[in-house]
Amino acid sequence: MERVNGATSPRLLPWPSPGGKPCYLVTDNDGSYLSRLADDLEAVQLAMGADILGLARKVLDDPASPYTEVRYAGLRLAECLTDALRVAESRGMRLPPPDASRVANPAP
Repeated sequence: MERVNGATSPRLLPWPSPGGKPCYLVTDNDGSYLSRLADDLEAVQLAMGADILGLARKVLDDPASPYTEVRYAGLRLAECLTDALRVAESRGMRLPPPDASRVANPAP
């Protein structure tokens, strides 16, 4: 967990609140139960996204697929994309800030 001004920055969790708002975790222990649970759920969400993509490709590649199957595939893909974007945002927030000297003078 990145520290900002001596305080731990919040981690965006891979699930929303019951009201659909983002949930955050503030902890000094990246190995805490809730941190590990969030890591495990992120892994499950990304694996499910890959599985759903494979199944959806079969439906979308078949021009004779019924409308309801195509719609169902699209809805599941949208859910998986939402999860993947939340995971990417969470992981991006936890990256260390770029080294100013490397940004000013990138390696060839």
